[in-house]
Amino acid sequence: MTNTAAPTADAIRDPRANELAAAGQWKLFWLRFRRHRLAVVSLIVVLALYLIAAFAQFIAPFDPNETNARFTYAPPQYVSLFYDGRFAPHVDGLEMTLNKDSMRREFTKDAENPVFIDFLAPSEPYRLLGLFTVETRLFGIRDAERGDSLYLFGADRLGRDIFSRVIYGAQISLSIGLVGVFLSLILGVAIGGISGFFGGFTDIVIQRFIELLRSIPTIPLWMGLAAAIPVGWPPLRTYFFITLIISLIGWTALAREVRGKFLSMRNEDFVIAARLDGMSEIGIIFNHLVPSFVSHIIATLTLAIPTMILAETALSFLGIGLQPPIISWGTLLQEAQNIRAVAQAPWLLFTPAAAIVLAVLALNFLGDGLRDAADPYGETS
Repeated sequence: MTNTAAPTADAIRDPRANELAAAGQWKLFWLRFRRHRLAVVSLIVVLALYLIAAFAQFIAPFDPNETNARFTYAPPQYVSLFYDGRFAPHVDGLEMTLNKDSMRREFTKDAENPVFIDFLAPSEPYRLLGLFTVETRLFGIRDAERGDSLYLFGADRLGRDIFSRVIYGAQISLSIGLVGVFLSLILGVAIGGISGFFGGFTDIVIQRFIELLRSIPTIPLWMGLAAAIPVGWPPLRTYFFITLIISLIGWTALAREVRGKFLSMRNEDFVIAARLDGMSEIGIIFNHLVPSFVSHIIATLTLAIPTMILAETALSFLGIGLQPPIISWGTLLQEAQNIRAVAQAPWLLFTPAAAIVLAVLALNFLGDGLRDAADPYGETS
């Protein structure tokens, strides 16, 4: 007679429980994060935006500064995938007429003269990522020598392609957020860590200084600092100075969060053990305390990037930030300051504004998902 033993507690336990019990900090972080579907979608959108910015020269069909007087304020042209029953991406041609009553150019579709689109179209040589010489773009006009138009998002007052300019503008607007957040990370972790770890008089001085910075109205401060930029500075130096201005206030919020974490952890057993083992105070901060809540720092920084992007946009829109010929979403919005231009060509406002809204929303949703995943008391299922 066979004796069948009763199942043990481990045998009837959910197999996933063993996986969670042995999971490390980053695996638990990922398991929590992937439950946030909107954050996962936002992560894909953010990665796509940064890839577009990195390969802007390849994706944009034209030079963003290339002008065409024939197509001033040309409207957006919509892509059709089929022509005469075959797959042939194209847009309808544009026929320009002059309205003698309003003295404005008016464009009508010319379906009889379609403009065909070729993928991996030849182009003038350019340096992709500053490393490789490339003579191909993602797409372009099949018969470019005919002088046809391809304005997916319309054209501006000089006949420049808005689609190409928005793609190129992503390089500045998205990178300025990363550079600004990187500077905020260094200042916030270093100053906040010192404040929370040492406490006492050091903490009092640092916190009063942070309160002083946060009490200054942001826009007037930025206007004053931006006004100090010499007019003759090259665009690259101006870019980094604007980034420094934006980062000047951004680090204070992170510093306070880091200080709070340090205050709650500086007397933990592992910190006391490291101190008894002879480790220096700086070593304890960067080898034990900071890694213990690095996921929370990542979430906080992700939420800070949209603030940096909006700050650059606001400064450039007000005319005290980046200036043409630098192309950013903020400088593109300067065209929207002209009411007549917006009334005649509303895509000048809606196109860069839509890009800003998409990037900011995606980064905010991603930051919310990362923040929830970094919560040690959150559910993992």
